[in-house]
Amino acid sequence: MFTLDPAFEGGSQALADLELCAVRLQLDARFPWLVLIPRVEAAREIEDLGAGDRSRLMEEIVLAGRAVRAMGDVLGRPVFKLNVGALGNITAQLHVHVVGRRRDDPAWPGPVWGVVGVTAYPADELAVVREAALRALDVTP
Repeated sequence: MFTLDPAFEGGSQALADLELCAVRLQLDARFPWLVLIPRVEAAREIEDLGAGDRSRLMEEIVLAGRAVRAMGDVLGRPVFKLNVGALGNITAQLHVHVVGRRRDDPAWPGPVWGVVGVTAYPADELAVVREAALRALDVTP
């Protein structure tokens, strides 16, 4: 049985479920950012997934990239570069970050991890970003 690590609850919110992954929206308005969490019990590494799930994960990463770009577009901050990472040093449960980057973002050109502070989405902006991401993912909430 799959259980989401509670660490994801604090800084993100559920967005959608894809075939393999739960998709969460990272709640930091500085970066269009989704987190994919394969719904596979006890998975810590990509190697813990079977071959079919590894292929599915890659397809869902590409789909999430499209959604992140759509989020940047609706905010008037088009994504220049996608960063994709499965670190897991703090939260061991397998998850993949898909982050939209711009040359003018507060972390550029370094990684987004460890950048101090979080900027909350205003409620109206959060609704627009969620809708854009859901449309790009081609799912209903």
